[in-house]
Amino acid sequence: MAARKKAANRYYSGPPSDHFDGTLFFNPGGQMPGRFTDLLKWQFNGQRAKWPATSPSLFPQVKPAARVDGSDLIVTMVGHSTLLIQTAGLNILTDPVWSQRTSPFSFAGPKRVNPPGIAFDDLPPIDLVLVSHNHYDHLDLATLKRLREKHDPLVVTPLGNDVLIGEAVPDMRLSAYDWGDRVDVGNGVFVHIEPAHHWSARGARDRRMALWAGFVIETPGGKLYFAGDTGFHDGVNYRLMAEKHGGFRFAILPIGAYEPRWFMAPQHQNPEEAVQGMKLCNAAFAAGCHWGTFQLTDEPMDEPVRKLAEAMDAEGMPQEHFRALQPGEIWDVPQIEHG
Repeated sequence: MAARKKAANRYYSGPPSDHFDGTLFFNPGGQMPGRFTDLLKWQFNGQRAKWPATSPSLFPQVKPAARVDGSDLIVTMVGHSTLLIQTAGLNILTDPVWSQRTSPFSFAGPKRVNPPGIAFDDLPPIDLVLVSHNHYDHLDLATLKRLREKHDPLVVTPLGNDVLIGEAVPDMRLSAYDWGDRVDVGNGVFVHIEPAHHWSARGARDRRMALWAGFVIETPGGKLYFAGDTGFHDGVNYRLMAEKHGGFRFAILPIGAYEPRWFMAPQHQNPEEAVQGMKLCNAAFAAGCHWGTFQLTDEPMDEPVRKLAEAMDAEGMPQEHFRALQPGEIWDVPQIEHG
């Protein structure tokens, strides 16, 4: 039985836990990804909004500073869920994607409608890469190869994704961790691997074989939270983050790819839920990601921005505390007393 289970998962083998049944990962108390019949029902619903073929950002491509020292925190949006975080002398990328498509094919699949906010050759030296899970719009092997060749960063990722990355980029420096793990990445910075409500797959035969996660980055200037891809899940994980970490100076939260709700709610939160998540995890400031670069779902391109503004108004929260960043947009995140 044990040997059969080990062979059934090509990415990971290990003891069962509250989110691993010995073969596949799952969301404790949560929902499974939709069935293939549900996928077909969605794909043929005829409700997909038309995005423009190109939609340039209001911000030009930027060339970031080489380093940002001490407790200063500079965040630059590249696009989708790719952001450059600069603090404590470290340069950190989240879910880096510089490819034109998020797809196993170079000729088909979701295509970028705006260029990256930082040209790849203008990146500062990259020390650390956080890869939240293995969907194509988050784990881009072509970009990881380029990063390995030019920067040789450490990649921190949840269990199983190291096998996938290591097969494609053999010399990549990789560390894979489970939910609840903590890793010292230097300069007084620690990364915590934390739960998200999502799933994983690169194809039809490897569903839930690799783990998905969010990350908490503990820095001298306060704690930062990158939620990865996540459904709201009744706010369970946001409450857990507040209980465990006490609050955050800054959070990166997904606000797009949420329609139709009957299919997407378990895996992608909407802007209203993102605002609730910001409150529940006690984040002083938040950046909205996962919108406006690749059309993955049905909602209009600009709807997440409008819905985010409406949700912030409904909560009586200042708009500048939760910004839907565009490619090339830079945020010098204010200091806070606690984080």
